[in-house]
Amino acid sequence: MSRLSKDAIVTAAIAILDTEGETALTFRALAAHLKTGAGAIYWHVADKDALLSAATDALIDQTLRAAPATVQVVALAIFDAVEARPWLGTQLSREPWQPAAGRIFEAVGAALPPLNETDAFHAASALMSLILGAAAQHAAARRLPSGTQRPAFLATVAQAWSTGAFTHRIAPQLRDHDDRAQFLAGIELVLKGLN
Repeated sequence: MSRLSKDAIVTAAIAILDTEGETALTFRALAAHLKTGAGAIYWHVADKDALLSAATDALIDQTLRAAPATVQVVALAIFDAVEARPWLGTQLSREPWQPAAGRIFEAVGAALPPLNETDAFHAASALMSLILGAAAQHAAARRLPSGTQRPAFLATVAQAWSTGAFTHRIAPQLRDHDDRAQFLAGIELVLKGLN
């Protein structure tokens, strides 16, 4: 095998995360996957948190390089990446200060219309909250009990929530909504507010 590098370790970690999930990612499993010793991995990565952060950063970097610079496209690229890899949503919501979040903040901020510094900060922060909130919700939705069907689950939630006038009125929306369309509608509302 060629010399072990941090990039090779991160690539192997992503493969394990994608196929087996976060609980399967251990340094022992990673060492077996790379056919090396755990000590060789520790030379490049301090611990599992650093490894998860590096894997998240690599994927967000890859996602943002492929996305044209509009707020909607950047936001949907992140949404789709989290949809494809629920562990990514967990990691983004677990550590919103990590380098990957800074990359998202930069991409969103750079795509905003010209604003003064204060308004640009508030707008990018609101959009980041929406993006990271959606990532957290998607990650949580993947932790539902096995065999749970989305329509039945959402119908139960809608029923439980429909105790007030507003929640009763919008219960059918909750039951039947499309997450991606709802996410994009939220992005559009924030952008309309900027204009």
